[in-house]
Amino acid sequence: MIAMTPAPLWRRWELPTWGLAAVIYTGWLSLTWWHAALPWYVILPLGAWFVAWFGHLQHEALHGHPTSTAWINEALVFPALALWYPYGIYRDSHLAHHLDWRLTCPIDDPESFYVTPAQWQRMGPLRRALLRANMTLLGRLVLGPALATWGLYLGEGRRLLSGDTAHLGIWVRHFAGMALVVTWVVMVCDMPFWAYLLLVAYPGASLTMLRSFAEHRPAQRYEHRIAINRAEAPMGLLYLNNNLHAVHHAVPGLAWYEIPGFYRERRQEWETGNGGFVWNGYRELFRRYLLTPKDHPVHPLYEDSHCPMPQPAA
Repeated sequence: MIAMTPAPLWRRWELPTWGLAAVIYTGWLSLTWWHAALPWYVILPLGAWFVAWFGHLQHEALHGHPTSTAWINEALVFPALALWYPYGIYRDSHLAHHLDWRLTCPIDDPESFYVTPAQWQRMGPLRRALLRANMTLLGRLVLGPALATWGLYLGEGRRLLSGDTAHLGIWVRHFAGMALVVTWVVMVCDMPFWAYLLLVAYPGASLTMLRSFAEHRPAQRYEHRIAINRAEAPMGLLYLNNNLHAVHHAVPGLAWYEIPGFYRERRQEWETGNGGFVWNGYRELFRRYLLTPKDHPVHPLYEDSHCPMPQPAA
């Protein structure tokens, strides 16, 4: 029998993720505490960075890191520094998004930005213009967080008015966390709430939208719907290597610091398996799609019905 070499202590305890959490919280606390000594053009990029980084730490937590105990992982990412998205709803919707055969479907993929032809026909000119603009990179950065927030709160409001209180506990915890963040920012640090929203929270959401802007596309084969972005430094670190998105979808339980090595070992296989859906960094996206829509908002493959499950190959 071959003796198995035990994993090193740092890997068993996922020390890189714990260290990352310490860096994020230390940076965010320091930035808000000393905000009065900093100009807005320093606060904005740093604030956006720490909030987007925190969002990707939340992503690690919902995928089972740094521990195998869900409540510990959830406690690690409480409260939500970006304010707008309750962790429990994000967790459930993102795990539903990982049913890969439904990717980009306007009906069944909760992270899809596409609509069906019938939905498009029912929209007025203003909403159509907003959705078209949201398919440009500039539009996604400026409008994307607002559109996503509006959709979330509208849907959750309708759920509550219909008598469905399944998410009520999630919202109570979320608002309690918001109260903690606002108390720290406004009452302790004396930072105006509007400044936190405009210089930290919203830019952080926009920076996250940059990553997700072109990581999925409509395609007949769902494997071809998931991108690989060979991100330039330091964007891979900011996004915790989720830019290598095809790898993450294939092995969603892989820790963020293990993804690059997993990708390099079979790079050609990954880039062939996703149909060559590869980006050479985020600069390429800015060059190609800053003002040019990458897609039409109407999904070319689905009508007003749930996504059909793919049939097994003959």
